[in-house]
Amino acid sequence: MKITFLLTWGDEMGGTEMAAYTQAIHLAPRHEVEVLSVFKTRDEPFFGAAKKVKRRYLIDRTGSVERPVRASALDAAACRTLASLPSEIIKPSWESTFDRLSDIEMTRELGSLDTDVLVTTTPALMAAAAELAPSRVITVHQEHRASQLRGVSGEPLLVHGPEIDALVSLTERTNDWFADSLGAAAPELVAIPNAVPDGYRPRADLESKTIVLAARMTPEKQLDHAIHAFHRVSEEFPDWTLRIFGDGPQQVRLRHLVEGLGLHARVEFMGRTDQMETEWAKAALALLPSRNEAFPLVLLEVFAAGVPVVAYDIVTGPAEIIRHDVDGLLVPSKDIDSLAEAMSRLMGDDDTRLAFGQAARSGVYERFSGETITAQWEELFERLVARRDSPERLASRADRSALRLAQGGTKNFSVAAPVTLLPNSADEQKAREVLIQAQNRSLIRSAGRLSQVSDEIDASTMARTNLEVAAKVFETAGIPYAYLRTDSVAHSLAVPVEERERALGALAAELHGQPVYGELITPRGAAPGAVLAERLDTVGEVAGVKIFTPVTSESRTLRYGPAYGCTIEFWDEDEDGWRNSPRSTTLLGRRLPSLEPTAKLEVAGRDYPTLSQFTKNLMWDIDFPIDVVYTWVDDTDPAWRERRDAVRRRMDMPVDDADSGDVRFRNRDELRYSLRSLEMFAPWVRNIYLVTDDQAPEWLDTDQPGIQVVSHKDIFPDPSWLPTFNSHAIESQLHRIEGLSEHFLYFNDDVFVGRPLQPGSFFLSNGVAKMFRSPTTVPPSDPSPDDEGYFAAAKNNRALLEGAFGRVATHSFLHAPHPLRRSVLQEITDRFPEEIATTARNPFRANTDLSITSSLHHHYGYLTGNSVPSAISCSYVNVGNYAHHSVLSRLLASRSHDVFCIGESADAEVPVDEQDRVLSAFLQAYFPVRSRFERD
Repeated sequence: MKITFLLTWGDEMGGTEMAAYTQAIHLAPRHEVEVLSVFKTRDEPFFGAAKKVKRRYLIDRTGSVERPVRASALDAAACRTLASLPSEIIKPSWESTFDRLSDIEMTRELGSLDTDVLVTTTPALMAAAAELAPSRVITVHQEHRASQLRGVSGEPLLVHGPEIDALVSLTERTNDWFADSLGAAAPELVAIPNAVPDGYRPRADLESKTIVLAARMTPEKQLDHAIHAFHRVSEEFPDWTLRIFGDGPQQVRLRHLVEGLGLHARVEFMGRTDQMETEWAKAALALLPSRNEAFPLVLLEVFAAGVPVVAYDIVTGPAEIIRHDVDGLLVPSKDIDSLAEAMSRLMGDDDTRLAFGQAARSGVYERFSGETITAQWEELFERLVARRDSPERLASRADRSALRLAQGGTKNFSVAAPVTLLPNSADEQKAREVLIQAQNRSLIRSAGRLSQVSDEIDASTMARTNLEVAAKVFETAGIPYAYLRTDSVAHSLAVPVEERERALGALAAELHGQPVYGELITPRGAAPGAVLAERLDTVGEVAGVKIFTPVTSESRTLRYGPAYGCTIEFWDEDEDGWRNSPRSTTLLGRRLPSLEPTAKLEVAGRDYPTLSQFTKNLMWDIDFPIDVVYTWVDDTDPAWRERRDAVRRRMDMPVDDADSGDVRFRNRDELRYSLRSLEMFAPWVRNIYLVTDDQAPEWLDTDQPGIQVVSHKDIFPDPSWLPTFNSHAIESQLHRIEGLSEHFLYFNDDVFVGRPLQPGSFFLSNGVAKMFRSPTTVPPSDPSPDDEGYFAAAKNNRALLEGAFGRVATHSFLHAPHPLRRSVLQEITDRFPEEIATTARNPFRANTDLSITSSLHHHYGYLTGNSVPSAISCSYVNVGNYAHHSVLSRLLASRSHDVFCIGESADAEVPVDEQDRVLSAFLQAYFPVRSRFERD
């Protein structure tokens, strides 16, 4: 079998390169193996292992001019020009090193490649292979990172994944994410870890009292955490030193940190070396404090030297290699105290350190030997090659690609599942989950654990359900607890630390056989992560647990996990008799006089025991009602279009140009999903007012309490100003809505709440509104007839404010919900009646308009003490721009923004029907749970 590994730059130092050469060497004795590198960048490759493998190159970058390696008639000028042009095969955002010259050479080489299996090693190369490789060549992508965390460089994995034969991940966690994201469009998904590199590995005696860390000095490696942790144990172990190998952009900063902590004699910066196997043999302990790894080869090298490791338990990587309390210790991510505590344990216990080291060396060769891993690759390759001439193979590939498009995919967008930060279940727990699933066939596996499937549970209901599960267990078992008020959507209970064993035992007994999990908070004896609740009586000392029932949507794009779990903390007692939180804080702080309940607090119709202080109206509590106002139009309504065109004709305006069909009017059912986002993530909203030109969506259930349709006729004081098609005019009258609360949020229907928010995100408890300034500035020029309506209104606002206050406004505001006060809007109307009336009587946007709700209110409120600058995590996506479609995939995977807006520019490059398809797929994936405002 002929196997070709495709690398971007096979001469460089990197984990991807090392892994590919290791795999190639292991396969070479029984197969014809070559490495094809797009670029040659050194006279000799960095890794000696590269010299043991047949290598070919396409582009030579070792000279002053980039040239093809093959004999070519291209002169230096032509090569220089082609190298200066961006690639048309690989988007620069995926990988910027490619250019038009590499396009030409890859097209020539890959298009006629004579091999059985082509193994790509980056998502960008995978995209090129999917487009260029002959159909008979088996295409396999070997993913070397945590794909779910890649960001823009990982886009090809979802976009082009269906077009290849197999997608191989390093871990089951990444494999599960691909399965949830691609669904039926997925190629064969396999998880195969890296193998231990070949060669002699000297063994450490672990007596050196030296801690070794090797990593590039970048923020994601978090070397500062290692230095801080070492500082915390340095006095206890004065004869130990920390050696750091590597270089990078943070080197100067880290040196300053070491100097500032007085560790200059104890922390050594050793620079880069290609002899790390020798340095590992000098170590007594190794650290891996990264926040992002895939399957770190460095851990295999450390274990091959027989050195135990202390590492953060992150999304993927360390937990797949380190066996907690066998050959190393895993600690909660970003927890420097736990990192220092684990270091101290191994530094101070020679016997345990030696036992861990012995287990590390023997175990790594048993689990990750070249023979073991190569057998897995050979089995995959042989199976794929055996069926490559089957008609079903190419038909299946075509079906997968078609299905991805049918699901709303484009060349940049694919539906993505949420990323989970918890590790998969260990083998022992997995076996137990199989038995539980056999007894409840409705359960599925998602994100590495059992999960219920439902499209009917919103975020607050999920959090309340988890609270009820925990409270019921404690009440049944007679475990004392107190409800704690926090600023989270999830709930928290405090239990006296002396009741910890009984509490964990009760949870294990009452939840036995149920698909309920407990995420361990700062475990002392067990590995970080989540265990079945029935196993909580075996985890030993923990600061607390988060009890949660995993639930996922039918689409697998919405998942409830520990973020919505009920936190149970075990509070200790200090010498003053007060109780102290082991980790988090409450609205009354981390220290309370007692956990004895003195009152009841109602949560969603159920009373919970708590302290009387939590039932009082606290300083930062928002106790006033907050409403939401939408303005909405259905541009497909013939009656509305006729009214609009009649007004345009009356004003001698064309009815068939681009402006007459303004994209601001386009209705894509966004309102349905914006309402879903409110009910999902902002259930505290009192009433919703939908302001329309006597229109309402057919699906809207207007009989539901909490929503009211308001006609323009009800808020405009002068009927002659109607009909209007000017959003600025409509917004100028919102404060006239009957029954509207003093504090309200103004939403456009293309604005969505992206994750749970509290009222404090928009208002202070004293009633002051917040405002979210945009980095976009208003051009410092006079109003012009050529100004877009947005900037014309902003300039008019600026002139008005300067005349009234002598202050010049400089910036606009984010595309986010606008926190407004009814009284401020009324004050603006009273103070500037002519200017407001001018805006209100314009039936279409005009250069004399003011933008009141989206800008003027915020500036005016600030100058009168009614608004304050604040921040909110906000994203803006232009669905008419192909480059922005990838942002939608990342929003689905990360769900990391408080709010986002999906708009469209007037000069959109994406056809309207394609925009509709992408937007529909995204919104259904992000908000699958129907709101109560939708008719059955």
